[in-house]
Amino acid sequence: MSYDDKRPETMERIVDEKLAAAFIDEQIARIREQVGDGKVLLALSGGVDSSVVAALLIRAIGRNLVCVHVNHGLLRKGEPEQVVQVFRHEMDANLVYVDAVDRFLDRLAGVSDPETKRKIIGAEFIRVFEEEARKLEGIGFLAQGTIYPDILESKDGVKAHHNVGGLPEDLDFELVEPLKLLYKDEVRVVGKALGLPDSMVYRQPFPGPGLGVRCLGAITRDRLECVRESDAILREEFAKNGLAGKVWQYFTVVPDFRSVGVRDGKRSFEYPVIIRAVNTKDAMSATVEDVPFPLLQHITDRILNEVKGVNRVCYDMTPKPVGTIEWE
Repeated sequence: MSYDDKRPETMERIVDEKLAAAFIDEQIARIREQVGDGKVLLALSGGVDSSVVAALLIRAIGRNLVCVHVNHGLLRKGEPEQVVQVFRHEMDANLVYVDAVDRFLDRLAGVSDPETKRKIIGAEFIRVFEEEARKLEGIGFLAQGTIYPDILESKDGVKAHHNVGGLPEDLDFELVEPLKLLYKDEVRVVGKALGLPDSMVYRQPFPGPGLGVRCLGAITRDRLECVRESDAILREEFAKNGLAGKVWQYFTVVPDFRSVGVRDGKRSFEYPVIIRAVNTKDAMSATVEDVPFPLLQHITDRILNEVKGVNRVCYDMTPKPVGTIEWE
């Protein structure tokens, strides 16, 4: 770990708007000093870290920040539209939107191994991002949403901390990482102070491969839509019933098998939806949320009536260990 990557012991924890405002002012000055009138490229996923970096850089350098949002078809319902609305229309960002849905889903067709799926999604993302970067002129900097736990895990050998690893060496960018000394809770405070919506700032953890690891086995478009629609219902009902801020992570998965049921007096042969809702402090262990039974019944009714191709809903009662939080 270099000196620049070590959080000073005297650095005060950012817990309120006043401290966030001071951090924002300090980073704006640093970004302007580093970048000057240069252009900065950012892969904007819509996640907490990249969204806060984008909002901060927009404050600092305006349209000299070029955001690239790659829609790979594996985001949750409404997320690509929210990225465009917030950054292009509300913050006047220089946003490049890439519709790569067919490209990703075609590459993933027939691939059932979870690790292979992850590798394909990661590699394809780098290819798309590289293609977009080569279309742009005068880019000298690459912004990343690296935060302090990334650096600590990199130091301990858990993972490499650069978010967009694997770019070709001839794309020689200088890194801009304004959040690299912050913890996740501090990033959220800064995001609120920058005016980002709560749905972005308090977005629950979401895997890099997105719904690709919640559409179990080989991804098909019909099951992917089952995941997306059932997940949207679960999130809506948790928000309505005060569980959105209480439960650490909650989502649905759809396995790659069907079961027999009865619909409208006729035999059906459709997919099950599995609901997962867990609480954890460090993601190393997790307990299952005790969701009120009437609410589970209501969510089940909605999924069965509103999600095409589903005839069964299950609730995953498995803690971690033995089960991991994600299914893949």
